[in-house]
Amino acid sequence: MDQFTLENLTVGRGQKVQGYLDLPFTEKDKLPVTLIYGREEGPTVLLEGGLHNAEYVGIHTVIGLSRELEPEDIHGILIIINILNVNGFKARTVSVSAADGKNLNRVFPGDPEGTYSDRLADFMVKKIFPRIDYFIDVHNGDWFEDLSPFIYAVGNAPEETVRIAEEMAQQADVPYYVKSGSATGGAYNYAGSLGIPSVLLERGCNGMWTEEEAEASRKDVRNILRHIGCLATWRFGNDTQIQKPRLMNHTHYIDTERGGCWFPKKKAGQVARAGEVIGVMKDYFGNVIEEVSLREDCIILYQTISYSIPAHSPLIAYGHYSDCIDEPGHDHDHHHDHSHEDVSDMEMIHELMNTPEER
Repeated sequence: MDQFTLENLTVGRGQKVQGYLDLPFTEKDKLPVTLIYGREEGPTVLLEGGLHNAEYVGIHTVIGLSRELEPEDIHGILIIINILNVNGFKARTVSVSAADGKNLNRVFPGDPEGTYSDRLADFMVKKIFPRIDYFIDVHNGDWFEDLSPFIYAVGNAPEETVRIAEEMAQQADVPYYVKSGSATGGAYNYAGSLGIPSVLLERGCNGMWTEEEAEASRKDVRNILRHIGCLATWRFGNDTQIQKPRLMNHTHYIDTERGGCWFPKKKAGQVARAGEVIGVMKDYFGNVIEEVSLREDCIILYQTISYSIPAHSPLIAYGHYSDCIDEPGHDHDHHHDHSHEDVSDMEMIHELMNTPEER
């Protein structure tokens, strides 16, 4: 094959093309896309940023990679979507598309007869996913989120797909990785259910971005691309992996019961002890209406930190290694059919307290 065509964009072998990809359901928005076709055969990989339009570390990471990578660096074909939710990015909305107010990462596989976000997800599923062998989705915490760096690998997918995705995740220079139990909703989850090994990288938060965070994420992406045989160069300096992420055996997600004013007592990446109050919800008169505590030692992966909290909205994601204590009323992620590592939560806490943090 001497050329590769994606809708209205075509790239020849040994070439790099940047342009705007037409969307069949709108003339208002086009996707900024970079296509790089290496001179040698290799996999076809999708690298994407801006699925959540206000996650700027992820977007800046991907834009930087689209500029620095050249055909001589690549084996196979690299499809880079610089900003996927360009509609929300231009409108400066948070988490959702301006066109319909939907969270794009909650509607996959989409609907060709639905609203803007549904149709964009459907376009990805039908026009792009069938063309790729691997998927790297680059994110970070949104404006209202505090987050510690980590990476997701698909977990609800064919066994071989999960194995390869875990190997991809282990190339990232972060403390831990998480296997997702979902097969729908998220873009990378749905791609995994189709047999496409996929990972989602998280680094940065609070609506901020730094060049240091973006370069750390670029390093992770480059190392993942090398592992899967897509990147064939070390010309970008020191990409040596300092730490190998450990599988976070159990992850849980807590939603608020009532809305109000939120006062978190912990930061992402910190250890929370069993029974410790990690935040309180107050009403509009300053009265405490809810205390949030956990029944197991854990690490806070990410949390909402905005003062305003709607009822029944995501609040905290945490992880741990030892056996779970079921908590009625909490929205746990019930995929505990994974293997357990020979490590206790107390060992994990000791390790974290004696390891310099990059957070």
